[in-house]
Amino acid sequence: MRRRLERAVSNGEQILPSPRTAQGRGSPATRSILALALPCLLLSTKVASAETPLDYLITHGARADSIAHLAWFSTAVSVLVILIVTALLLVGMFRRRDLPPPALPGLAAIARPQDGISWIYVGVGITTVVLLITTFWTFATLARTGPQPGPAAVRLLITGHQWWWEVRYLADTPSDEFTTANEIHIPVGKVVEVKLRGDDVIHSFWVPKLAGKTDMIPGQENQTWLQADREGVYRGQCGEYCGQQHAHMAFEVVASSADDFEQWRQQQLQSAPPLSGAALQQGEMLFDSRCGICHRVRGTTAGGIVGPDLTHIMSRRAIGAATLPNNRGNLAAWIADPQHTKPGNLMPRLDLSGPQLTLIRQYVETLK
Repeated sequence: MRRRLERAVSNGEQILPSPRTAQGRGSPATRSILALALPCLLLSTKVASAETPLDYLITHGARADSIAHLAWFSTAVSVLVILIVTALLLVGMFRRRDLPPPALPGLAAIARPQDGISWIYVGVGITTVVLLITTFWTFATLARTGPQPGPAAVRLLITGHQWWWEVRYLADTPSDEFTTANEIHIPVGKVVEVKLRGDDVIHSFWVPKLAGKTDMIPGQENQTWLQADREGVYRGQCGEYCGQQHAHMAFEVVASSADDFEQWRQQQLQSAPPLSGAALQQGEMLFDSRCGICHRVRGTTAGGIVGPDLTHIMSRRAIGAATLPNNRGNLAAWIADPQHTKPGNLMPRLDLSGPQLTLIRQYVETLK
């Protein structure tokens, strides 16, 4: 049988595969695959069309727009490739040549068509052109998004901690500087310069609707910039795995009009007001002794630097680095047992009694 096969090859005869290896048109397996593929395709399209807080394809800032355009192009090319490959696969599945009986029973070989090599040249040529376009577009995007486009209206120094964000608003005079946490306010249409540092491990500053990721490395200061084109609240997230609570290391960027931003800035410059009432004063004393070692409240004896500055915590939308909405119930739960909500964070459980918890919570609610 082997000599007969060698003789057929030497005579230039075409060796075709055995029909036992071929499946008929529209086999049950083929129909099952197609029946499963269509619902999956429709479901993925529905999910992809939904806008989410971290959606980088729907942007509202000059810097993020350039990145989104490149991402849309890459996505379109990828979808086109998938469609072409799928179409060719379906053609191959449903349009198969009828195979004649094999010349040598029990043997199967692959026929080599003489005109197929030209399609390889076409595929390589198209792929090369697409890769070149993508490469040049990527370099152009880097050139547009890298340098800061002009002088900054607001300058920030942001430090990443496990697992929260320290935000310092810089100014030419020290009296105009202040520190907040986990919530960044910026004016619409203005360039915001952001200097980034890492305190403990590598973090990554990412506001997908406004800008791409920039790493925050201990011992090194990196720089990026933001610009929001419309008012709104944009979610940011640490983009580099940084430990147990990486998923809960988020923040919010609040973009507002210039007047609203200035009003907010003037409020943040103020120290905590003096309190009247025995209960609030007792709550302040409890806060100083139990919380003031780590947290700072400007205008009081609480001067800790380990945790976030809480001078105006009640003006923020969320607590725990955007983990919980800032309301009375969540605030009390966080003070009572922060490890329940965010295990592993540096704030310990204080084992407060019910009256002590109420006094501290009432005092914190005055920090607006």
